[in-house]
Amino acid sequence: MMTRREFLDKAALGTAGLAIASTAKSYGQIMGSNNRLNFAVIGLNGRAYAHLSSLKANKANARIAYVCDVESNILKKFADSTTQEMGEAPKTEKDFRNVLALKEIDAITIATPDHWHAPMAIAGVQAGKHVYVEKPCSHNPGEGAMLIEAQKKTGKLVQMGSQQRSSPHSIEIVDKIHNGAIGRAYFAKAWYSNVRKSIGTGKEVPVPATLDWDLFQGPAPRQAYRDNVQPYNWHWFKVWGTGESLNNGTHEVDVCRWALGVDYPKSVTSIAGRYQFKDDWQFYDTMSTSFSYDDAMIAWEGKCCNGMKYYGRDRGSAIMGTTGTVVLDRDGYEIYDLKGKMTSEFKVGNKTESADLVGRDSMTDAHFANFIAGIQKGEKLKQPVAQGNVAVTMLQLSNIAWETKRELHLDQTDGKVLHDAEAMKYWDREYEKGWAPKV
Repeated sequence: MMTRREFLDKAALGTAGLAIASTAKSYGQIMGSNNRLNFAVIGLNGRAYAHLSSLKANKANARIAYVCDVESNILKKFADSTTQEMGEAPKTEKDFRNVLALKEIDAITIATPDHWHAPMAIAGVQAGKHVYVEKPCSHNPGEGAMLIEAQKKTGKLVQMGSQQRSSPHSIEIVDKIHNGAIGRAYFAKAWYSNVRKSIGTGKEVPVPATLDWDLFQGPAPRQAYRDNVQPYNWHWFKVWGTGESLNNGTHEVDVCRWALGVDYPKSVTSIAGRYQFKDDWQFYDTMSTSFSYDDAMIAWEGKCCNGMKYYGRDRGSAIMGTTGTVVLDRDGYEIYDLKGKMTSEFKVGNKTESADLVGRDSMTDAHFANFIAGIQKGEKLKQPVAQGNVAVTMLQLSNIAWETKRELHLDQTDGKVLHDAEAMKYWDREYEKGWAPKV
Protein backbone atom coordinates (compact mmCIF):
# COMPACT_ATOMS: atom_id res chain seq x y z
CA MET A 1 0.00 0.00 0.00
CA MET A 2 1.57 3.29 -1.11
CA THR A 3 1.49 6.14 1.40
CA ARG A 4 0.45 9.66 0.46
CA ARG A 5 4.04 10.82 0.88
CA GLU A 6 5.41 8.07 -1.35
CA PHE A 7 2.80 8.76 -3.99
CA LEU A 8 3.51 12.50 -3.99
CA ASP A 9 7.22 11.79 -4.33
CA LYS A 10 6.61 9.46 -7.26
CA ALA A 11 4.36 11.99 -8.98
CA ALA A 12 7.10 14.61 -8.74
CA LEU A 13 9.89 12.53 -10.28
CA GLY A 14 9.17 13.59 -13.84
CA THR A 15 12.66 14.92 -14.45
CA ALA A 16 14.03 11.50 -13.58
CA GLY A 17 12.26 9.94 -16.55
CA LEU A 18 9.01 8.62 -15.07
CA ALA A 19 5.76 8.61 -16.99
CA ILE A 20 4.49 12.02 -15.95
CA ALA A 21 1.29 12.15 -17.93
CA SER A 22 -0.26 8.98 -16.56
CA THR A 23 1.03 9.66 -13.04
CA ALA A 24 -0.37 13.18 -13.05
CA LYS A 25 -3.70 11.89 -14.28
CA SER A 26 -3.83 9.31 -11.51
CA TYR A 27 -2.79 11.99 -9.01
CA GLY A 28 -5.72 14.18 -10.02
CA GLN A 29 -8.16 11.31 -9.73
CA ILE A 30 -6.92 10.00 -6.39
CA MET A 31 -5.78 13.10 -4.53
CA GLY A 32 -8.29 15.57 -5.89
CA SER A 33 -7.55 18.89 -7.55
CA ASN A 34 -7.76 20.81 -4.26
CA ASN A 35 -5.05 18.89 -2.43
CA ARG A 36 -2.80 21.51 -0.78
CA LEU A 37 0.94 21.23 -0.49
CA ASN A 38 2.59 22.01 2.83
CA PHE A 39 5.21 24.72 2.38
CA ALA A 40 7.93 25.98 4.72
CA VAL A 41 9.26 29.47 4.02
CA ILE A 42 12.88 29.94 5.15
CA GLY A 43 14.63 33.30 5.46
CA LEU A 44 11.93 35.81 6.26
CA ASN A 45 13.17 39.31 5.57
CA GLY A 46 12.42 41.22 2.36
CA ARG A 47 11.83 38.86 -0.57
CA ALA A 48 10.07 36.31 1.65
CA TYR A 49 7.06 38.62 1.69
CA ALA A 50 6.75 38.07 -2.07
CA HIS A 51 6.77 34.33 -1.35
CA LEU A 52 3.97 34.88 1.15
CA SER A 53 2.00 36.96 -1.35
CA SER A 54 2.42 34.36 -4.11
CA LEU A 55 1.53 31.43 -1.88
CA LYS A 56 -1.59 33.37 -0.90
CA ALA A 57 -2.36 33.81 -4.61
CA ASN A 58 -2.02 30.02 -4.96
CA LYS A 59 -3.86 29.27 -1.73
CA ALA A 60 -6.12 26.69 -3.36
CA ASN A 61 -3.10 24.44 -3.83
CA ALA A 62 -0.71 25.51 -1.08
CA ARG A 63 -0.55 26.40 2.59
CA ILE A 64 2.29 27.71 4.72
CA ALA A 65 2.78 25.15 7.46
CA TYR A 66 6.10 26.46 8.82
CA VAL A 67 8.12 29.65 8.75
CA CYS A 68 11.78 29.67 9.71
CA ASP A 69 14.40 32.33 10.49
CA VAL A 70 17.49 32.70 12.66
CA GLU A 71 16.27 36.04 14.02
CA SER A 72 13.40 35.80 16.50
CA ASN A 73 11.89 39.24 15.91
CA ILE A 74 11.86 38.74 12.13
CA LEU A 75 10.37 35.26 12.66
CA LYS A 76 7.54 36.59 14.80
CA LYS A 77 6.75 39.46 12.45
CA PHE A 78 6.55 37.16 9.45
CA ALA A 79 4.51 34.54 11.31
CA ASP A 80 1.99 37.23 12.26
CA SER A 81 1.79 38.39 8.64
CA THR A 82 1.31 34.81 7.46
CA THR A 83 -1.54 34.28 9.91
CA GLN A 84 -3.21 37.45 8.68
CA GLU A 85 -2.67 36.76 4.96
CA MET A 86 -3.29 33.00 4.85
CA GLY A 87 -5.99 32.78 7.51
CA GLU A 88 -4.14 30.16 9.54
CA ALA A 89 -1.14 30.36 11.82
CA PRO A 90 2.08 28.66 10.74
CA LYS A 91 4.37 26.89 13.16
CA THR A 92 7.68 28.65 13.76
CA GLU A 93 11.21 27.29 13.84
CA LYS A 94 14.68 28.81 14.12
CA ASP A 95 16.72 25.93 12.65
CA PHE A 96 15.83 24.88 9.10
CA ARG A 97 17.25 21.40 9.74
CA ASN A 98 14.37 20.69 12.10
CA VAL A 99 11.94 21.68 9.34
CA LEU A 100 13.61 19.38 6.81
CA ALA A 101 13.19 16.48 9.24
CA LEU A 102 9.38 16.82 9.10
CA LYS A 103 7.70 14.33 6.79
CA GLU A 104 4.62 16.52 6.36
CA ILE A 105 6.58 19.30 4.61
CA ASP A 106 6.30 18.91 0.83
CA ALA A 107 8.30 21.94 -0.33
CA ILE A 108 10.53 24.69 0.99
CA THR A 109 11.14 28.20 -0.29
CA ILE A 110 14.52 29.81 0.33
CA ALA A 111 14.93 33.58 0.67
CA THR A 112 17.96 33.54 2.94
CA PRO A 113 21.29 35.32 2.39
CA ASP A 114 23.09 34.03 -0.71
CA HIS A 115 25.69 31.90 1.09
CA TRP A 116 22.88 29.65 2.31
CA HIS A 117 21.04 29.16 -1.02
CA ALA A 118 22.84 26.13 -2.44
CA PRO A 119 23.72 24.35 0.84
CA MET A 120 20.12 24.65 2.05
CA ALA A 121 18.64 23.65 -1.32
CA ILE A 122 20.95 20.62 -1.47
CA ALA A 123 19.91 19.62 2.05
CA GLY A 124 16.29 20.17 1.04
CA VAL A 125 16.24 17.82 -1.92
CA GLN A 126 18.25 15.26 0.04
CA ALA A 127 15.54 15.40 2.71
CA GLY A 128 12.89 14.68 0.07
CA LYS A 129 11.56 18.23 -0.35
CA HIS A 130 10.90 20.18 -3.52
CA VAL A 131 12.69 23.53 -3.49
CA TYR A 132 11.96 27.07 -4.68
CA VAL A 133 15.23 28.96 -4.28
CA GLU A 134 15.78 32.65 -4.91
CA LYS A 135 18.47 33.77 -7.30
CA PRO A 136 21.36 33.39 -7.23
CA CYS A 137 21.00 29.66 -6.67
CA SER A 138 24.57 29.52 -5.34
CA HIS A 139 27.32 31.60 -3.78
CA ASN A 140 29.96 30.28 -6.21
CA PRO A 141 30.04 28.18 -9.41
CA GLY A 142 31.07 24.98 -7.64
CA GLU A 143 27.97 25.09 -5.44
CA GLY A 144 25.72 25.58 -8.45
CA ALA A 145 27.14 22.43 -10.04
CA MET A 146 26.64 20.55 -6.76
CA LEU A 147 23.01 21.65 -6.53
CA ILE A 148 22.31 20.46 -10.08
CA GLU A 149 23.90 17.11 -9.26
CA ALA A 150 21.82 16.78 -6.07
CA GLN A 151 18.63 17.64 -7.96
CA LYS A 152 19.34 15.00 -10.59
CA LYS A 153 20.18 12.37 -7.98
CA THR A 154 17.02 12.93 -5.95
CA GLY A 155 14.61 13.81 -8.76
CA LYS A 156 13.07 16.55 -6.62
CA LEU A 157 12.01 19.74 -8.39
CA VAL A 158 14.12 22.88 -7.92
CA GLN A 159 12.75 26.13 -9.33
CA MET A 160 15.04 29.17 -9.29
CA GLY A 161 13.39 32.50 -8.63
CA SER A 162 13.94 34.11 -12.04
CA GLN A 163 10.27 35.03 -12.16
CA GLN A 164 10.46 36.80 -15.52
CA ARG A 165 10.61 33.33 -17.10
CA SER A 166 6.94 33.03 -16.06
CA SER A 167 5.94 36.48 -17.32
CA PRO A 168 3.39 36.07 -20.18
CA HIS A 169 4.61 39.13 -22.09
CA SER A 170 8.26 38.08 -21.71
CA ILE A 171 7.45 34.58 -22.98
CA GLU A 172 5.53 36.14 -25.88
CA ILE A 173 8.26 38.54 -27.03
CA VAL A 174 11.09 36.02 -26.64
CA ASP A 175 9.08 33.65 -28.82
CA LYS A 176 8.67 36.45 -31.38
CA ILE A 177 12.42 37.10 -31.32
CA HIS A 178 13.09 33.40 -31.87
CA ASN A 179 10.70 33.54 -34.84
CA GLY A 180 12.47 36.45 -36.55
CA ALA A 181 10.74 39.59 -35.24
CA ILE A 182 14.07 41.46 -35.37
CA GLY A 183 15.84 39.21 -37.84
CA ARG A 184 18.81 37.33 -36.42
CA ALA A 185 19.36 38.50 -32.85
CA TYR A 186 23.08 38.91 -32.10
CA PHE A 187 23.60 41.53 -29.35
CA ALA A 188 21.89 41.95 -26.01
CA LYS A 189 22.48 44.62 -23.39
CA ALA A 190 21.31 44.22 -19.79
CA TRP A 191 21.37 46.93 -17.12
CA TYR A 192 20.36 47.79 -13.58
CA SER A 193 20.34 51.23 -11.93
CA ASN A 194 19.64 52.20 -8.33
CA VAL A 195 20.61 54.85 -5.77
CA ARG A 196 21.82 52.72 -2.87
CA LYS A 197 23.27 54.58 0.10
CA SER A 198 26.55 54.01 1.89
CA ILE A 199 26.68 51.24 4.49
CA GLY A 200 29.28 53.18 6.47
CA THR A 201 32.05 51.70 8.56
CA GLY A 202 30.77 49.11 10.99
CA LYS A 203 32.14 48.24 14.38
CA GLU A 204 32.22 44.98 16.28
CA VAL A 205 29.41 44.83 18.81
CA PRO A 206 27.77 42.07 20.86
CA VAL A 207 25.44 39.84 18.86
CA PRO A 208 21.81 40.87 19.41
CA ALA A 209 19.92 38.52 21.70
CA THR A 210 17.34 38.03 18.93
CA LEU A 211 19.91 36.62 16.46
CA ASP A 212 21.53 33.18 16.24
CA TRP A 213 24.75 34.44 14.65
CA ASP A 214 26.31 30.98 14.34
CA LEU A 215 23.33 29.64 12.41
CA PHE A 216 23.20 32.79 10.28
CA GLN A 217 26.80 32.15 9.20
CA GLY A 218 26.31 28.40 8.72
CA PRO A 219 28.63 27.24 5.92
CA ALA A 220 30.57 30.55 5.80
CA PRO A 221 33.86 30.96 7.70
CA ARG A 222 33.21 32.65 11.03
CA GLN A 223 33.30 36.43 11.35
CA ALA A 224 32.81 38.74 14.30
CA TYR A 225 29.41 40.41 14.33
CA ARG A 226 29.38 43.97 13.06
CA ASP A 227 26.59 46.52 13.37
CA ASN A 228 26.20 47.20 9.62
CA VAL A 229 25.50 43.67 8.32
CA GLN A 230 21.94 42.70 9.21
CA PRO A 231 19.30 42.59 7.92
CA TYR A 232 20.27 43.54 4.32
CA ASN A 233 23.86 44.72 3.97
CA TRP A 234 25.28 41.19 4.03
CA HIS A 235 24.79 41.45 0.22
CA TRP A 236 27.93 43.58 -0.01
CA PHE A 237 30.31 41.34 1.98
CA LYS A 238 32.06 38.60 0.03
CA VAL A 239 31.75 35.96 2.75
CA TRP A 240 27.93 36.02 2.53
CA GLY A 241 26.90 38.00 -0.56
CA THR A 242 27.65 38.02 -4.27
CA GLY A 243 27.40 41.70 -5.22
CA GLU A 244 24.86 43.54 -7.33
CA SER A 245 25.56 41.49 -10.45
CA LEU A 246 24.19 38.36 -8.79
CA ASN A 247 21.65 40.21 -6.69
CA ASN A 248 19.93 41.78 -9.68
CA GLY A 249 21.94 41.24 -12.85
CA THR A 250 21.00 37.55 -12.81
CA HIS A 251 17.48 38.48 -13.94
CA GLU A 252 18.40 40.63 -16.92
CA VAL A 253 21.35 38.55 -18.13
CA ASP A 254 19.12 35.48 -18.00
CA VAL A 255 16.59 37.26 -20.22
CA CYS A 256 19.38 38.17 -22.66
CA ARG A 257 20.68 34.64 -23.04
CA TRP A 258 17.10 33.34 -23.26
CA ALA A 259 16.37 35.75 -26.10
CA LEU A 260 19.63 35.02 -27.94
CA GLY A 261 19.33 31.26 -27.36
CA VAL A 262 22.84 30.94 -25.90
CA ASP A 263 24.39 29.25 -22.88
CA TYR A 264 27.96 29.66 -21.59
CA PRO A 265 30.08 32.19 -23.50
CA LYS A 266 33.56 31.68 -24.93
CA SER A 267 35.06 34.48 -22.87
CA VAL A 268 34.29 37.04 -20.17
CA THR A 269 35.83 40.45 -19.53
CA SER A 270 34.85 42.77 -16.70
CA ILE A 271 35.82 46.14 -15.27
CA ALA A 272 34.34 47.44 -12.03
CA GLY A 273 34.99 49.60 -9.00
CA ARG A 274 33.61 51.09 -5.81
CA TYR A 275 33.43 54.78 -6.75
CA GLN A 276 30.50 56.42 -5.00
CA PHE A 277 31.44 55.84 -1.34
CA LYS A 278 34.40 54.71 0.75
CA ASP A 279 32.96 52.30 3.30
CA ASP A 280 32.82 48.60 4.22
CA TRP A 281 31.17 47.61 0.93
CA GLN A 282 33.51 44.93 -0.51
CA PHE A 283 32.11 44.72 -4.04
CA TYR A 284 31.80 47.33 -6.78
CA ASP A 285 28.99 49.83 -7.24
CA THR A 286 29.65 50.05 -11.00
CA MET A 287 30.44 47.17 -13.35
CA SER A 288 30.67 46.68 -17.11
CA THR A 289 30.96 43.11 -18.39
CA SER A 290 31.13 41.56 -21.87
CA PHE A 291 30.24 37.94 -22.62
CA SER A 292 31.49 36.82 -26.04
CA TYR A 293 30.13 34.05 -28.29
CA ASP A 294 31.08 32.97 -31.80
CA ASP A 295 28.22 34.91 -33.39
CA ALA A 296 26.69 36.92 -30.54
CA MET A 297 27.52 38.98 -27.46
CA ILE A 298 25.93 40.09 -24.20
CA ALA A 299 26.82 43.24 -22.26
CA TRP A 300 25.93 43.70 -18.59
CA GLU A 301 26.08 47.09 -16.90
CA GLY A 302 25.31 47.50 -13.22
CA LYS A 303 25.36 50.84 -11.43
CA CYS A 304 23.69 50.65 -8.08
CA CYS A 305 24.63 54.09 -6.75
CA ASN A 306 23.56 56.14 -9.79
CA GLY A 307 19.94 55.97 -10.87
CA MET A 308 20.37 57.14 -14.47
CA LYS A 309 17.85 55.18 -16.54
CA TYR A 310 18.36 53.58 -19.95
CA TYR A 311 15.42 53.63 -22.36
CA GLY A 312 13.49 55.23 -19.49
CA ARG A 313 13.94 52.12 -17.34
CA ASP A 314 15.72 51.36 -14.05
CA ARG A 315 16.44 47.88 -15.34
CA GLY A 316 15.85 45.89 -18.49
CA SER A 317 17.28 44.24 -21.58
CA ALA A 318 17.72 45.45 -25.15
CA ILE A 319 17.92 42.70 -27.76
CA MET A 320 19.34 43.84 -31.12
CA GLY A 321 19.10 42.00 -34.42
CA THR A 322 19.61 42.37 -38.14
CA THR A 323 16.26 44.10 -38.70
CA GLY A 324 15.49 45.82 -35.39
CA THR A 325 15.60 45.93 -31.61
CA VAL A 326 13.40 44.78 -28.74
CA VAL A 327 13.53 46.60 -25.39
CA LEU A 328 12.08 44.42 -22.65
CA ASP A 329 11.48 44.77 -18.92
CA ARG A 330 9.04 43.57 -16.29
CA ASP A 331 6.45 46.14 -17.35
CA GLY A 332 6.28 45.39 -21.07
CA TYR A 333 8.24 45.60 -24.29
CA GLU A 334 8.80 47.78 -27.36
CA ILE A 335 9.91 46.84 -30.87
CA TYR A 336 12.00 49.26 -32.94
CA ASP A 337 13.19 49.22 -36.54
CA LEU A 338 16.83 49.63 -37.55
CA LYS A 339 16.58 53.44 -37.39
CA GLY A 340 15.19 53.40 -33.87
CA LYS A 341 11.56 54.07 -34.75
CA MET A 342 9.13 52.24 -32.49
CA THR A 343 6.85 49.94 -34.50
CA SER A 344 5.04 48.11 -31.70
CA GLU A 345 4.69 48.09 -27.92
CA PHE A 346 2.99 46.27 -25.07
CA LYS A 347 2.50 47.57 -21.53
CA VAL A 348 1.39 45.49 -18.55
CA GLY A 349 -0.24 48.49 -16.93
CA ASN A 350 1.76 48.71 -13.71
CA LYS A 351 5.22 50.10 -12.98
CA THR A 352 8.04 48.36 -11.15
CA GLU A 353 11.03 50.13 -9.61
CA SER A 354 14.52 48.93 -8.72
CA ALA A 355 14.11 50.48 -5.26
CA ASP A 356 11.46 47.85 -4.46
CA LEU A 357 13.34 45.20 -2.45
CA VAL A 358 10.37 42.83 -2.02
CA GLY A 359 8.91 42.49 -5.51
CA ARG A 360 5.34 41.27 -5.01
CA ASP A 361 4.00 40.86 -8.54
CA SER A 362 1.97 38.68 -10.89
CA MET A 363 5.17 37.20 -12.38
CA THR A 364 6.14 35.74 -9.01
CA ASP A 365 2.58 34.48 -8.53
CA ALA A 366 2.82 32.72 -11.89
CA HIS A 367 6.29 31.36 -11.11
CA PHE A 368 4.98 29.81 -7.89
CA ALA A 369 1.92 28.48 -9.72
CA ASN A 370 4.23 26.79 -12.21
CA PHE A 371 6.32 25.28 -9.37
CA ILE A 372 3.21 23.96 -7.64
CA ALA A 373 1.83 22.54 -10.91
CA GLY A 374 5.20 20.90 -11.47
CA ILE A 375 4.86 19.06 -8.16
CA GLN A 376 1.18 18.21 -8.48
CA LYS A 377 0.75 17.63 -12.21
CA GLY A 378 4.22 17.19 -13.69
CA GLU A 379 4.11 20.54 -15.49
CA LYS A 380 7.49 21.57 -16.94
CA LEU A 381 9.23 24.18 -14.80
CA LYS A 382 9.84 27.60 -16.31
CA GLN A 383 13.22 27.95 -14.61
CA PRO A 384 14.61 24.60 -13.46
CA VAL A 385 17.84 25.10 -11.57
CA ALA A 386 20.03 23.58 -14.30
CA GLN A 387 18.77 26.28 -16.67
CA GLY A 388 18.82 29.14 -14.17
CA ASN A 389 22.30 28.30 -13.00
CA VAL A 390 23.80 29.25 -16.38
CA ALA A 391 23.19 32.99 -15.91
CA VAL A 392 24.22 32.69 -12.25
CA THR A 393 27.55 31.11 -13.19
CA MET A 394 28.08 33.69 -15.95
CA LEU A 395 27.81 36.53 -13.45
CA GLN A 396 29.94 34.72 -10.90
CA LEU A 397 32.54 34.50 -13.68
CA SER A 398 32.06 38.23 -14.20
CA ASN A 399 33.05 38.67 -10.55
CA ILE A 400 36.05 36.37 -11.05
CA ALA A 401 37.17 38.38 -14.10
CA TRP A 402 36.97 41.53 -11.96
CA GLU A 403 38.93 39.89 -9.13
CA THR A 404 41.68 38.59 -11.44
CA LYS A 405 41.69 41.70 -13.68
CA ARG A 406 41.87 39.75 -16.93
CA GLU A 407 39.85 38.10 -19.68
CA LEU A 408 38.68 34.60 -18.88
CA HIS A 409 38.41 31.92 -21.56
CA LEU A 410 35.78 29.30 -20.82
CA ASP A 411 34.79 25.73 -21.49
CA GLN A 412 31.37 26.31 -23.04
CA THR A 413 30.03 22.98 -21.79
CA ASP A 414 30.25 23.86 -18.08
CA GLY A 415 31.59 27.41 -17.77
CA LYS A 416 34.90 26.42 -16.17
CA VAL A 417 37.87 28.71 -16.81
CA LEU A 418 40.45 27.25 -19.19
CA HIS A 419 44.21 27.33 -18.56
CA ASP A 420 43.98 29.66 -15.54
CA ALA A 421 44.57 27.95 -12.20
CA GLU A 422 44.43 31.24 -10.28
CA ALA A 423 40.97 32.10 -11.64
CA MET A 424 39.73 28.58 -10.89
CA LYS A 425 40.58 29.12 -7.20
CA TYR A 426 37.42 31.26 -7.14
CA TRP A 427 35.28 28.39 -8.49
CA ASP A 428 34.70 27.09 -4.96
CA ARG A 429 34.85 28.58 -1.49
CA GLU A 430 36.25 27.83 1.94
CA TYR A 431 33.64 26.41 4.31
CA GLU A 432 33.38 26.49 8.06
CA LYS A 433 34.48 23.10 9.38
CA GLY A 434 31.58 20.67 9.50
CA TRP A 435 29.27 22.83 7.37
CA ALA A 436 30.33 22.03 3.79
CA PRO A 437 27.53 20.68 1.57
CA LYS A 438 27.99 17.15 0.23
CA VAL A 439 26.40 15.36 -2.71
